[in-house]
Amino acid sequence: LIAAFGSSFQYGYNVSAVNSPAELMKAFYNETYYERNDHYINEFSLTLLWSVTVSMFPFGGFIGSLLVGPLVNKFGRKGTLLFNNIFSIVPAILMGCSEVARSFEMIIVSRLLVGICAGLSSNVVPMYLGELAPKNLRGALGVVPQVFITVGILVAQIFGLRSLLANKEGWPVLLGLTGIPAALQLLFLPFFPESPRYLLIQKKDEAAARNALKRLRGWDDVGAEIEEIRQEDEAERAAGFISVLKLFGMRSLRWQVISIIVFVVELLGRRVLLLLGFSVCFTACCVLTAALALQDTISWMPYVSIACVIAYVIGHALGPSPIPALLITEIFLQSSRPSAFMVGGSVHWLSNFTVGLIFPFIQAGLGPYSFIIFAVICLLTTIYIFLVVPETKAKTFIEINQIFTKMNKVSEVHPEKEELKDFPLSASGQ
Repeated sequence: LIAAFGSSFQYGYNVSAVNSPAELMKAFYNETYYERNDHYINEFSLTLLWSVTVSMFPFGGFIGSLLVGPLVNKFGRKGTLLFNNIFSIVPAILMGCSEVARSFEMIIVSRLLVGICAGLSSNVVPMYLGELAPKNLRGALGVVPQVFITVGILVAQIFGLRSLLANKEGWPVLLGLTGIPAALQLLFLPFFPESPRYLLIQKKDEAAARNALKRLRGWDDVGAEIEEIRQEDEAERAAGFISVLKLFGMRSLRWQVISIIVFVVELLGRRVLLLLGFSVCFTACCVLTAALALQDTISWMPYVSIACVIAYVIGHALGPSPIPALLITEIFLQSSRPSAFMVGGSVHWLSNFTVGLIFPFIQAGLGPYSFIIFAVICLLTTIYIFLVVPETKAKTFIEINQIFTKMNKVSEVHPEKEELKDFPLSASGQ
């Protein structure tokens, strides 16, 4: 709760916080420009300036994703989350003071900084929780960040009501509230344990790893789990740390890398939720396109459009949103996991940035048929998942990597040393 509220919540909050006061903020931009230049900014330039404001958040997310690997290996998972609060508290203060300072540049820079915060947290929180969780609860804990992202969006929309903070006096406060979860995380997270896998595999501190596991599990007999982590360590020791460039060049990780680029739960399993989620999104996009095309001729079509939007959100929350980060934690071992999160996060945030920047132009050009593009992407992704992505539910990290070893057709270790060299069988003997 502390990790997800302090980090994932902010991601959702900042996605939505600028939506409600958009017109008020544009007016502030125009007024500030007039005070400096004695004339108002033209409509195209104002729209472009606002697009930059919005898209700075995903661009910052891209930068944050690139920082994941170096930071989690240097500071640990918990340490990175604590360090990441800088990128929330500082911009919260800047955005809160932007109107008093009469500076829209402060808002744009702050959006970049909170984007870096979101880019780091959206990768590190799933990694942290995935490494803390026992395998039977990894799926359930894996969706907690997504729950808090959704809660963050909801809270921002509630605070964004005109009667609350989406007004001339309140919008700087609305933007500045993002610092509160970060401050709480900074206070409470130091009392929680670091990832036992990080402590044992990367810090080589077995005593600290045992103590962390005892605190997490609530019992003293953690020998079996320590042994599983040790097996993972032995399985990948020959490869050492795997950089992003090396990740792309390794045959033993080929399908895992492709899968996190194409897209990232206990009862149904990860694969079923991904298939179901993308299928719902595909259907919603198709029906929404038809509804938008016919909304001027059939009176009840706008209600169908609303239903399609709701269905898309539900479909996205079922699988495409929470599962990819969980999947990255499961299908990569410790040495390649940070680089894998960097790849997956970079693709995610660059896509987000691109959509945010060009969608107004797509909408102007294609009108009601804009969503056909996204329908095609959802369809192709559904086909890929059906053909390639295996089920990972209730399997150890070693067992999952054995599945991909067969898929990647890695039968022997090459001189450059592959990640899965001579790994021992899991405790179940599979």
